[in-house]
Amino acid sequence: MSKIKHQTSNDTSAAVDVFMLNLAHPHKEVIASLRDLFLSLSDQVAEGIKWNAPSFRTQEYFATINLREKQGVGIILHLGAKLKSLPEAGLQIDDPHSLCRWLAPDRASVVLTGMDDLSDKQAALKKVLQQWILID
Repeated sequence: MSKIKHQTSNDTSAAVDVFMLNLAHPHKEVIASLRDLFLSLSDQVAEGIKWNAPSFRTQEYFATINLREKQGVGIILHLGAKLKSLPEAGLQIDDPHSLCRWLAPDRASVVLTGMDDLSDKQAALKKVLQQWILID
């Protein structure tokens, strides 16, 4: 019998609530807004704490907030823990605002410098994230 994925106490919104209550970060408002944005993408998106940060998943975790980003808050977009086969041309994400900085063929990062930057980029970021969660 296979183990049910994402059934630990860290894989819950309650864990993220506790994490956020105890978080001392200069961009906590951005992190809270990103949490709302991720959860608004689809009712299939769930959250939890992975790598000691708020993370978001459908079947697998696909994004983790980077709390150590020196310029503000980062988002690491990934494809979960298991290596997936990728198209020969790599992932195709429509990103006309060049929000994504590609770290590897299956991993990208987005940096937000504060609430004004998030407000300016929110619509474009939402489009990138909606595409990212469809990658399977």
